[in-house]
Amino acid sequence: MSLQVALAMTGASGAQYGLRLLECLLGAGCRVTLMLSKPAQVVIGMETELSLPARPAEIRRFFCERHGVPEAQLAVYGREEWTAPVASGSAAPDAMVVCPCTTATVSALATGASRSLIERAGDVVLKERRRLVLVVRETPFSQIHLENMLTLARAGAVIMPANPGFYHRPTEVGHLVDFVVARVLDHLGLPQHLVPAWGGAQDE
Repeated sequence: MSLQVALAMTGASGAQYGLRLLECLLGAGCRVTLMLSKPAQVVIGMETELSLPARPAEIRRFFCERHGVPEAQLAVYGREEWTAPVASGSAAPDAMVVCPCTTATVSALATGASRSLIERAGDVVLKERRRLVLVVRETPFSQIHLENMLTLARAGAVIMPANPGFYHRPTEVGHLVDFVVARVLDHLGLPQHLVPAWGGAQDE
């Protein structure tokens, strides 16, 4: 059975991380539930050449055509679409990734605010003891940010700031993006060939 993953993109810089992760999840055959905050759509337009349509159904069609996957593999929900399966513990996904993740989203998740579908879905994943990965994109972190992340780590979330490594000798921005995406895939238990494991390419 394919992994069911909820992917949320919020308004932090680093839209490339979320878009590349979406591509890899679909390529791995995962069933993906995609949620985009309004600021995320703005940042995607600022940081990439993509011009996403406004409605969830159109976004779904856009990405399915872009990545050559059937529409049954991808679901896209609006910011306040409370009837979405991910809003209920009875239909919780196997895992959820917020990538990129704003510190405002971290704060909302740490306090159980659930003011949007993204926040509610994260709350559901935590309470159902599923894997929640937060690719936080901010620097520097304030004491408030750190305390909120500690709260979530204690609740079982994986805090994975978008900090690419350099041991794979990147020569372009895409290699740095792939480093972070590869670490997310590792924590989801999905095979990846984006970046070799440490020591795995010493003789290449």
